Amino acid sequence: MDTMTLWHLSGWAFAALASAALLVGFSKTAVNGANTVSLAIFAAVLPARASTGVLLPVLIAGDVLAVLTYRRHAHWPTLWRLFPAVAAGVVVGTLFLLRADDGVVRISIGAILLLMAAVTVVRRRAAERQEEPGAVTTRAGRLKARSYGVLGGFTTMVANAGGPVMSMYLLSAGFRKLGFLGTSAFFFLIVNVSKVPFSVGLGLIDGRSLLLDAVLVVFVVPGAVFGRWAADRIDQRLFERLVIAATAVGGVQLLLG
Repeated sequence: MDTMTLWHLSGWAFAALASAALLVGFSKTAVNGANTVSLAIFAAVLPARASTGVLLPVLIAGDVLAVLTYRRHAHWPTLWRLFPAVAAGVVVGTLFLLRADDGVVRISIGAILLLMAAVTVVRRRAAERQEEPGAVTTRAGRLKARSYGVLGGFTTMVANAGGPVMSMYLLSAGFRKLGFLGTSAFFFLIVNVSKVPFSVGLGLIDGRSLLLDAVLVVFVVPGAVFGRWAADRIDQRLFERLVIAATAVGGVQLLLG
């Protein structure tokens, strides 16, 4: 059985998933990419394959709240530039999940988490070298968009971990806070919704897993509300350091089994 239900969980396991869902809401309206910590929690509490299916509807709920909050600030030329490459990455990720067993998926998620932690470090260092949003139109710029798009599509399909990849791309393209949050909100809503048929076909989402999601989504809402309040107040540098550390610890834990 690939999916998980509410009845499989102990009280402590449910509390961990509820905390992770709260963080999903917060990350979608405050610090995109912080939900890699939620990914680590879901993959630690649930079987690795099942965790990707349970987490996806929770992420979509957070995406909807983020779009409602920042819908006026999306930069659509950037989104259209990314979508074809992301679609290719999602297809590759689906083929990988079709053949990989739970152990391989668990190790892959751990490795991806460590990669995402490294990407976030590079992203922070590259943030000083910014251009105007949408200004990357050269051949090198298009190649960069395709590379990030394929990697983002693959990581988001395999581990719902495309956030740091896309965050790095958007920051390198010169997006400020509102443009960054608005563009990423629409990006992940569209991409995550497009992943649902693939996840259903792989047996990762069904009626039983959706019952668990219906309970967890309740915790996304207060996280998103708090994230919107904290967006202009949070010490982002300190928070990102904590996210990097927690992501790395989660990745090591999964790699060690």
